[in-house]
Amino acid sequence: MFVVFAIAFLCSMSVSHSALVCEKMVHPLAHLDPHHFEGRWALVAGSLNHIASMDALRLRDSITMYFSNSSEASIASYTQFNRFGDQCQHLPYNISVEGGTFTFDVGNRFELTGRFIYTSCPDCAVMQWIVKTKRRVSVDLYLLSRRRQVEQSEMEEFMAQLKCYQLPTPVVMDPTKELCAEQPESQPIAAVQTEEETVGQKA
Repeated sequence: MFVVFAIAFLCSMSVSHSALVCEKMVHPLAHLDPHHFEGRWALVAGSLNHIASMDALRLRDSITMYFSNSSEASIASYTQFNRFGDQCQHLPYNISVEGGTFTFDVGNRFELTGRFIYTSCPDCAVMQWIVKTKRRVSVDLYLLSRRRQVEQSEMEEFMAQLKCYQLPTPVVMDPTKELCAEQPESQPIAAVQTEEETVGQKA
């Protein structure tokens, strides 16, 4: 009887510890520092709980994201460059910021909101997105960095965050693939445009 009790106690302690770890891992940043997030970020890895969107993410050779501030503290701009071989897709969006949450202006086609969550990596950002369409609701988690590749310990921390969200093994971008330039190199690639082109999203 004591052995059964001991096992049950250890299991409950393990669950409690995991819950505490996850509470820290998924803790959102209450307020965004616009100066910290401004500039260029490279997507290092990303995971989504939508299979078609994961497949779309795998098609991209690299993804670059730019955040820039406006004269209004509550308004910012987000520009994303998706590289497919030697072509670049240019996707600009306005975003509104309220506290630690930001909302993309996507013309009422669907809802896309996000927030930055905890990371111990000094030059990284972990971005959580919630995508709502007429057909689905999905949760995405993306690891961004000023570098193309992060340390093993930093990737392990991101993997732990994915586990807390019960998200699949991430798509890890190839750091040897070239990033798109900040200025558009070509017109958007019509053949790969879908209802939701931001990062790996597909309807």
